[in-house]
Amino acid sequence: MFDRSLAFRLALEYHQLMQLATGTVINGKVVVEGLSLPEGTVVTVLTRDDERSVQLSPADEAELLDALDEADREEGVSAQELFARLQRFG
Repeated sequence: MFDRSLAFRLALEYHQLMQLATGTVINGKVVVEGLSLPEGTVVTVLTRDDERSVQLSPADEAELLDALDEADREEGVSAQELFARLQRFG
């Protein structure tokens, strides 16, 4: 059985523990200005690969374009409203 309360708590914890930072590789090390992390902190590094592109099926591309159009029309709910709704399940 799906525990909505647990899922909500995990989603909040996941987002509260995340930070986004942009850095530059200097002498083989990632340097992030203005961010201080404790020694031993585990981080995930995502890199841009300008050489690759994503290939989508026509159906997936149409679905993505529809979703982008929906976002442009501001349909849906804000993050605040989403979390408020999720709290009702808690």
